[in-house]
Amino acid sequence: MLAAEVWHWWIGVALTGVALFLGVGLIGVYLKTVSSQKYPGGKRRRQNDL
Repeated sequence: MLAAEVWHWWIGVALTGVALFLGVGLIGVYLKTVSSQKYPGGKRRRQNDL
């Protein structure tokens, strides 16, 4: 039974890590999308300059 408790604890740690990674990733993608609309770069900038 001790092995079952330790196993569940490690699953919790792994799932928490995955959730934090996904949360930070989603926030990063959101910020990149919002800032790219406000400050377009690359092809958009060159087309607007012409």
